[in-house]
Amino acid sequence: MSQALPHPPALSSPQPLTVPLGLLCPIAPRESSPPHTWVGCPGVGWHLVYLCGPPEMLQQIMQLAQRENLTNGDYVFFYLDVFGESLRGDSSHDPFKPWQQSPGQDSVLREAFQMVLVITYYEPQNPEYQHFQTQLILRAKQKFGVQLNYSLMNLVAGCFYDGMLLYAMVLNETLREGGSKKNATHIIEKMRDRKFQGVTGLVSMDSNNDRDTDFNLWAMSDPESGQYEVGAGTGILGLPPWITHPASLMWMTPPAIKVGVLVPTSLALGTGLTFVMFGISSFLIFRSLMLEKELASMLWRIRWDELQFGSPERYHKAAGSRLTLSLRGSSYGSLMTTHGKYQIFANTGHFKGNVVAIKHINKKRIELTRQVLFELKHMRDIQFNHLTRFIGACIDPPNICIITEYCPRGSLQDVLENESINLDWMFRYSLINDIVKGMAFLHNSIIGHHGSLKSSNCVVDSRFVLKITDYGLASFRSPCDGEDTHALYAKKLWTAPELLQKGRLPTPGMQKADVYSFGIIVQEVALRNGPFYIEGMDLSPKEIVQKVRNSQKPFFRPSIDIGVHSEELAVLMERCWAQEPAERPDFSQIKIFIRRFNKEGSTSILDNLLSRMEQYANNLEKLVEERTQAYLEEKRKAENLLYQILPHSVAEQLKRGETVRAEAFDSVTIYFSDIVGFTALSAESTPMQVVTLLNDLYTCFDAIIDNFDVYKVETIGDAYMVVSGLPVRNGKLHAREIVRMALALLEAVKTFKIRHRPNDQLHLRIGIHTGPVCAGVVGLKMPRYCLFGDTVNTASRMESNGQALKIHVSSTTKEVLDEFGCFELELRGDVEMKVMSWGPWWAASPSCCRGRHMMGGCVGAGNPCPPWCWGWHLGSSTRSGEGLNAPLCTPGQGEDADVLAAG
Repeated sequence: MSQALPHPPALSSPQPLTVPLGLLCPIAPRESSPPHTWVGCPGVGWHLVYLCGPPEMLQQIMQLAQRENLTNGDYVFFYLDVFGESLRGDSSHDPFKPWQQSPGQDSVLREAFQMVLVITYYEPQNPEYQHFQTQLILRAKQKFGVQLNYSLMNLVAGCFYDGMLLYAMVLNETLREGGSKKNATHIIEKMRDRKFQGVTGLVSMDSNNDRDTDFNLWAMSDPESGQYEVGAGTGILGLPPWITHPASLMWMTPPAIKVGVLVPTSLALGTGLTFVMFGISSFLIFRSLMLEKELASMLWRIRWDELQFGSPERYHKAAGSRLTLSLRGSSYGSLMTTHGKYQIFANTGHFKGNVVAIKHINKKRIELTRQVLFELKHMRDIQFNHLTRFIGACIDPPNICIITEYCPRGSLQDVLENESINLDWMFRYSLINDIVKGMAFLHNSIIGHHGSLKSSNCVVDSRFVLKITDYGLASFRSPCDGEDTHALYAKKLWTAPELLQKGRLPTPGMQKADVYSFGIIVQEVALRNGPFYIEGMDLSPKEIVQKVRNSQKPFFRPSIDIGVHSEELAVLMERCWAQEPAERPDFSQIKIFIRRFNKEGSTSILDNLLSRMEQYANNLEKLVEERTQAYLEEKRKAENLLYQILPHSVAEQLKRGETVRAEAFDSVTIYFSDIVGFTALSAESTPMQVVTLLNDLYTCFDAIIDNFDVYKVETIGDAYMVVSGLPVRNGKLHAREIVRMALALLEAVKTFKIRHRPNDQLHLRIGIHTGPVCAGVVGLKMPRYCLFGDTVNTASRMESNGQALKIHVSSTTKEVLDEFGCFELELRGDVEMKVMSWGPWWAASPSCCRGRHMMGGCVGAGNPCPPWCWGWHLGSSTRSGEGLNAPLCTPGQGEDADVLAAG
């Protein structure tokens, strides 16, 4: 095989590639003619000729073209040679000289081949492909005895390799997702619109599962030597189109326009006519050249990297424009939820420092035909106060979008659906009048009509001026004929019946359809009940559209309420949505009609604007007040939740923005408890029953501990941990508070009922210890107030070595309790524990409740307990209606409590 083609030269100064494509002219041999007879391209309108065949055929065609004087610059010949066979050196010609008929020969075809451009595949430059070629040639020789050379033909093998790689990649994803390798339809669907790095570089699959490919355009760079080099390339796979040899592509300049001159018999008349014709022709030529220059310059084009996207805090807090993409949706942004019921924000970005609205187009690419270029030019030329300004368009696949002026007040549909905005009739008529002005200008412009007028396509700028958007650019619209969704029918509620039946109409018909849509918007503004509101009927958008399309008498139209709006406005609506388009008024007539019955609209523009601003300010004040109240309520809820998670003093420090430092406490009392036999009980219960049990028990416990100076640290399973003496120190009262609380919890457990096992009684095991700890907030997410120190471990061991329905108290805690003189403790005896061996105690009950002398006084049977011992009677009988406010202590209660504590 021959040598491979060289890589394209480095791009020192790439230039945009624009090709003025005309009609394609195939040149083919006549079936009934001799092989040497060929048919050329008739007429002067043919400029581009595409050739496909062997290199010998190319030379024969160019010989005939030179003989027919077709190589003088009026024609350009494109030779499709994807593997570059004509550019390889062989026995017939030197490398990169396809015009040669034999090596070294100065062929007469060299001049003719100056108008020949060769199209080949773009050869990948990545190292993976180079390594792949080397391995391909090596294995072909070793395994099959075939000698291959480096050529573009190897690209096909690389593409096959990437195809297998794509299949393997999608198959692995399918298997990971639990799919089946036999589901070929699913696998094929996953291949669509996929990009990945293969051995040949970036592999891009389109929606048809076809691979996108780049091409090189070869041209004669030096007429003297006839050497061909890469002159340009496409940019399908990420790079923009580029030109490396502009001089070799001078055929791109528009063809010269020949002007004929009439010579009259009279010299004076002839001279005058000559100058007139020359002037007119020059003007027409100048306008034509300027028009072509403007089209070729593509001033509307915006590169994707020129658009800036970021967080609202970086650019503008209102960078999400609500272009009503709510109940009915908006073709402006097509940014609507699946069911078409919820508002979302339209895409916005920044272009040259300004916020712009961005509408993404659901197309893979936009072909820049002459029609599309004119559409974009017309959009850029239109400037009017009540039409959104077209800024530009981005056609860089896959980011195809339209960039327009950003209106921060949202759409008319947003305003109407916002019940907090009070719209008086002067304001409503002002909005309607803005629509009429914008549509009247649009109908008189070169665009001619809107075609998709709806309240969501009417946006409001910062000065409360309504502007119409989503007009023009028919080539950018995506067809939706195959859809049958709620959102699609919701968008058609404004569509005229003739459009629902026939589709697109000529411009006069489309203008009358815009008038019908305007009538629906007027009813929407008047009643503020959404588009196509029908009193007493709840129809889906699909049902409404079908009734309008059927056009059965009486014609199906929205409701009119004379009690809400004026009779003149009702007449206007009925005329606008008349069944026959000829009976509908145009917007010039509508403008006169509105001016006639809208007496308030005669005020000056400044007064009208000031009225709008005043009304908006009043609405804004009311809205701010409501939001403030809602904020304060949410703040109160958040604080209450914070107080449930952290101690009050710690929460206050966090609210003030202070750092919560760990703090050491010299003496606190810690309570641990768990349920004896909880593991067995859980094994015999369902998980939901276990959760219900713990929730009922801890809800009861939480209500009890609120009556004591204690802080609940945590619950883990059936374990319950409480501490007293922190974060607010309380002297030595912490031991008394914990023991009183423990007695109250024992009393509560005695009467506690298990829902799913009402005959069983819970056996609570409690351990208490007093000592120093260190406490602080741990972590940033889900922070916890934790205790650290050997005191925590000892309290836990006291609980785990205790007995059911008894309070296991350490000697340290007993020493503190002895200072109060009101608690009975029973010595348990020596108990071996980890790292300690001592004689712990059983806490019985406060001795005051057994008629003992205490604190200098005697509390006998039937007398109220002192305030500092309230609470342990929870679960026992008290005075009716008094709760915790003075429980009576009787000998019977004291004995019960003693038995309860002693087990």
